Amino acid sequence: MFISSTAFLPSSFAMYMLCTACAAWWTEKYEFAIFATALGSLLGWPFAALLGVPIAIDMLFVKKLYRTFVQWSGISAIAILVPTVIIDSMHFGKLVIAPWNIVKYNILGGAGPNLYGTEPFSYYLVNGFLNFNFVWVLALSTPAALVLSHFFVPSRNKSTLTLPHYISLSPLFLWLFVFFMQPHKEERFLFPVYPLICLCSSITLDIVQKLFFRIWSYIKTFPQGTHYLDTTAFIMIGTFIITSLLGLARVYALYTNYHAPLDIFMELNRYPGEGKVPETATINVCLGKDWHRFPNSFFLPNTNWNVRFIKSEFDGMLPAPYSQTENGTKIIHSHFNDKNQEEPSLYFDIAKCHFLVDLNLGRESVLEPIYANKKDQWRIIKSFKFLNVEKSHRFFRAFYIPFISDRYLTFGNLSLLQTIKQSRIK
Repeated sequence: MFISSTAFLPSSFAMYMLCTACAAWWTEKYEFAIFATALGSLLGWPFAALLGVPIAIDMLFVKKLYRTFVQWSGISAIAILVPTVIIDSMHFGKLVIAPWNIVKYNILGGAGPNLYGTEPFSYYLVNGFLNFNFVWVLALSTPAALVLSHFFVPSRNKSTLTLPHYISLSPLFLWLFVFFMQPHKEERFLFPVYPLICLCSSITLDIVQKLFFRIWSYIKTFPQGTHYLDTTAFIMIGTFIITSLLGLARVYALYTNYHAPLDIFMELNRYPGEGKVPETATINVCLGKDWHRFPNSFFLPNTNWNVRFIKSEFDGMLPAPYSQTENGTKIIHSHFNDKNQEEPSLYFDIAKCHFLVDLNLGRESVLEPIYANKKDQWRIIKSFKFLNVEKSHRFFRAFYIPFISDRYLTFGNLSLLQTIKQSRIK
């Protein structure tokens, strides 16, 4: 939840809006529910509109709120689309409808996302357990738990506020069904439904407690008026302890195994302040095979520092900065492509690099040498350990178990190198 809520991504914004929309929907504030859904999809991520389908079904086919639905759909579209289209078009110098462009590229005949890799059906099952451990298992078990609850748990309230569970929780399972079917899978694609995963797991756990109490009551006689929570609290407490410990194990594993890129750039950030590099100097920080580990340009000391890419085994499209002219956002460069094809013009001459970030895992090739070993060209400023995934145990690299994990993990070094030829930067 921390990663998804702090990520600077459209899917994170869609998550905020889904929470807002569900809160409004479940309390019958339909106008606000429509507007929040529209914000999440039109201003955030167009595919988030899928999460509004159950709201639309409830309004149109259950509550018959035709006028409210049409009226507020129109108001939301105008209030959100008009200013965004105007602002985007001003910046890009042509008519731009961003939600339409995204849908067109990914679904309606564009090059499509599969160019960036495909994953098997099991990808989200494994990824969900990595991020939520048994909370994920409980969430996926909610439909079965609700069926069992319907037949075996006598209760007057089997709903989320004013709605039956099968309607109020349907956005989660509709989302999972659609995205499980997509060949191109990424962790961030599930961000919008992360809060619903937590909610569904809580509902399942509550049903488990009720079922346990129901079964236990046939074995042992309880005093009249005994509440199921009086005898099943240990289930909730045990689940909380286990999932929390696994969550901490995951957090610690992520930090110790993969934190090196952040450490490297925080180290680099101190250079101007310590007088090692003049404030006004133009600095080139180069990345090769580790280009995708670059955290963010906000980690660079100032705007005189530039990220550059050198040639590596990677042969796809690399990020490119906007031109630094007044019309920089309006220029469509000839090297742009939507097919993930390599663009040689984006590569930088390594002889002009002042700093280089490189990962040493003990293997090298012609295009990806171990630069730290080239003592006559580079000197190591700082190194941090970084997990060697191929040589580490799958479970222990995912969850840190004290006194055990270290025996099954192998690390390489992510190093910040400074060129010897340009060690005196002016």
